[in-house]
Amino acid sequence: MSAAAEPLPVHPAASSPARAQRLAEALAGYALAGPAFLLLLVLFILPVFAVFVIATTDWQFGAHSLNFIGLANFREVFADEGFRISLANTIVYVLIVVPGTVILGLVIALLIESGRALRALYRAIHFLPYMATLAAMAIAWEALLHPTIGLVNQTLSALGLPTANWLRDEDTVLPVLVVIGIWQNLGFAMVLFLAGLKSIPQDLYDAADIDGADLWLDRLRTVTLPMLGPVTMFVVIVVALKAFESFDTVQILTQGGPGHASEVLLYTLYRESFEYLRTGYGASVTVVFLAIVVALTLVQARIMDRKVHYQ
Repeated sequence: MSAAAEPLPVHPAASSPARAQRLAEALAGYALAGPAFLLLLVLFILPVFAVFVIATTDWQFGAHSLNFIGLANFREVFADEGFRISLANTIVYVLIVVPGTVILGLVIALLIESGRALRALYRAIHFLPYMATLAAMAIAWEALLHPTIGLVNQTLSALGLPTANWLRDEDTVLPVLVVIGIWQNLGFAMVLFLAGLKSIPQDLYDAADIDGADLWLDRLRTVTLPMLGPVTMFVVIVVALKAFESFDTVQILTQGGPGHASEVLLYTLYRESFEYLRTGYGASVTVVFLAIVVALTLVQARIMDRKVHYQ
């Protein structure tokens, strides 16, 4: 009975070219990814870490010394009535702006896509607010809403309707900011929905007609909305993030007033950090704000992803 043939030994020199190639590929990968990782580290990771550290101190902007105070800033944040009002205003703002923007953006996209004439003009008109400079846009709205010479109140007076001091009344200031927020983000949602409508195959509508879904509402319910699922999820998440980041219009138009009626979280962060120079307290507001945004985004994405059709 013959012995089993033993495998021939591999000479070390035979595997060296393969190792050299793998090393070269690894070095090339590190060289390509290195600059991006360095920028990510310097511009994102380290600043976020610094914010967490500052939130545990009593540092004031411009001071040369600081003291570690642990979670005292966070306890002060949650005990602050102004912060709770700011958080409630932000939640109300987001809960109205997001569905308002998504629904109106979808409706306008459907109307533009259903027409044949002046599509480019309509798209440009609705997209202009999203492209406009926020400061210029806020100043234009301030002129329109002026209590005496503003076009809105003059038009209401001409029609015999009651007027208001829109930006200085606690009952009207937040709804006005909501309207501005929807108007600002409407073009973004519309463009994405138009792109989504263009990507829906005509074969699906033909199949729906054969199955008896010949009415526009049936086609919308059975074909259009399910196929727009991925686009809708993206629009909801992005618009929600932009709504949470609302700051420019509040800073220019209301400065959080009257009282705290229009104050939102980012304006609270700015005021505490750069007006009152309470940088440690402002950093703790930043941490709370970041935690809320990340948590809501993850929950939102998980819930919507279960109902989205990708094929």
